Amino acid sequence: MSDEQLDWICVGKTSDLPEGRVKTVTARTTTICLSHFDGQWAAMDNHCPHQGGPLGEGTIERGKGGECWIRCPWHGWDFDPLTGRPPGGHEDSGQKLYPVEIRGDEIYIGLKPEKPHQRTVTDVMAETLVNWGVKRVFGMVGHSNLGLADALRRREAAGQLSYIGIRHEGAAAFAASAYGKLTGRPAACLTIAGPGATNLMTGLWDAKVDRAPVLALTGQVQTQVFGPGAFQDIDLSAAFEAVARFSQPVLDSSRHAELMSLACKTAIVERDVAHLIFPDDVQTRPSDAPAAGPDGRLGHDSVLPAQEDIDRAVAMINEARRPIIVLGHGGAAAREAVIDLAETLGAPVLTTFKGKGLIPDTHPNAAGVLGRSGTPIASWFMNETDLILTLGSSFSNHTGITPAKPIIQVDFERMQLGKFHPVTLPIWGEIGAFCDAIAPRVQRHPEAADQLSELAERWRMWRDEKARRLNEKGKGVHSAAVFAALTATCPPDALIAVDVGNNTYSFGRYFETCGQRVLMSGYLGSIGFSFPAAMGAWAATQDFDEYRGRKVISVSGDGGFGQYPMDFTTAVKYGMDITHVLLNNSELGKISKEQRAGEWPVWETDLHNPSFAAYAELCGGKGIRVTDAAELEDALRQAIAHEGPALVEIITDAELV
Repeated sequence: MSDEQLDWICVGKTSDLPEGRVKTVTARTTTICLSHFDGQWAAMDNHCPHQGGPLGEGTIERGKGGECWIRCPWHGWDFDPLTGRPPGGHEDSGQKLYPVEIRGDEIYIGLKPEKPHQRTVTDVMAETLVNWGVKRVFGMVGHSNLGLADALRRREAAGQLSYIGIRHEGAAAFAASAYGKLTGRPAACLTIAGPGATNLMTGLWDAKVDRAPVLALTGQVQTQVFGPGAFQDIDLSAAFEAVARFSQPVLDSSRHAELMSLACKTAIVERDVAHLIFPDDVQTRPSDAPAAGPDGRLGHDSVLPAQEDIDRAVAMINEARRPIIVLGHGGAAAREAVIDLAETLGAPVLTTFKGKGLIPDTHPNAAGVLGRSGTPIASWFMNETDLILTLGSSFSNHTGITPAKPIIQVDFERMQLGKFHPVTLPIWGEIGAFCDAIAPRVQRHPEAADQLSELAERWRMWRDEKARRLNEKGKGVHSAAVFAALTATCPPDALIAVDVGNNTYSFGRYFETCGQRVLMSGYLGSIGFSFPAAMGAWAATQDFDEYRGRKVISVSGDGGFGQYPMDFTTAVKYGMDITHVLLNNSELGKISKEQRAGEWPVWETDLHNPSFAAYAELCGGKGIRVTDAAELEDALRQAIAHEGPALVEIITDAELV
């Protein structure tokens, strides 16, 4: 082929490569070993034919006769830079050469025009993924997922998918879990084989136990080396068996579009983890199979309770003088219908911790969070009620719904009904459908207590108590002051991801919602959740109109942020508008409290920390350090107003929670 028929691609400047050196350059997608010796320039295929060693990371060696050889850094194989041949000149082990031109101070390499892309197995599967409505992938590109990564890259280039490259695969899984909890739609996480795949586990378990849809796409070693113990070869089917509702390898003989469809459907319908394993060699196999999609595969998701159950529920509600509603995270999609029902009945609405924010605390019927992370308001109404209507709650022991009172439990998951103890009336159905069915028939009892007046008085008493706690002095800022300031400054439509620990208990107790949505690691209770979850929430603000423009805030302690601190650079890279509120007490404060409560000595809970505010600045974000409660509101307003990642480090006292 003549030079006129080549594509000439600039790969750098002559000053980039001194005499007597080699380096790796990339022209289009071709990796090339570029060499500079004796005033000459040469370019050859970068991959050593022995085991693929990177020749551009090798050296130029002189032979006894002064001849030059490029030596592979892995096993010492040599190649003539001008002919590509090894010593002895055997044609069958030589390297492909590329023409080089020096134009001024720039280096150009000539490549044949690109051939049209040949569609692959992973192209079919990526197209199917998009057809099922998956908009977002979090992950890390690596050597055993390159074919799949390229298929995802093509979907992103077509404007059908968005990708976020993270620093730790655990953060990818937490981000995808939070995305699923918020939107009800799955995001995917991409990893390599072996350690990349196993790093997903904690975040995937978080998704599983909190019923969030997630897709895990893991690379794998080549099929011919399954089993004997190749590099990074582990049995991924066995590793993911417990956490994934659906887990399958992608083989040459698979029906590839159907396999991806089943994974997507499982994640969406079962609200669970679906996992696909992609052997390296299968990813780039040619395929002309059509992509698939959800048409004809999904029915309506509204489940109407049995009429007998509706009739009995109406009778019980109409007879109650002090009914309360307990709203859990499972009722998130029906929260407006639940609030309408509460207003009709004049009933207080208590939420589980996972349900915090589903009814604003500013609403006349809101009674705050029930349980260990909750308010005395909610506990008082639980004690006084004569009927509990619980909607989408799991009866966690942290919530403390008493079994001593009559209970109507409604849930769309039959296994949740009476899971820990019998309830008076278990009702299987979708919560919105239940509320719509009973709404025309329920009414407030003519002798009902004026619970809303009681509720207003209880809120007054609790706010007075919170104000008194603001004056308590210690070694740092009181948590009550932190969350009073956040209550005052937080946008009403913010999406808030919270971690675990003392900071979380204090958030549940002191922060008053006025329309915000709250995300947490509920049943798993995993430290480190909040900042990766905030990245997932931010992605949702880019992918769905209902969340567009909403501020994302995350809250953690120093222990929690320390789990995935490098992903603050991910937020900077992608311009994520996230404000992180970090309560720094240099301690695993909740664990210290548990040690004291169990009459153990406090041991190994102290932490050695950097300045997190300075760290945020070093990463390219905004960092603010607060040591006095009087500085809180101004610091939070500055951080929230900042367009991009910001971190407010607040020096707190582990005892003032």
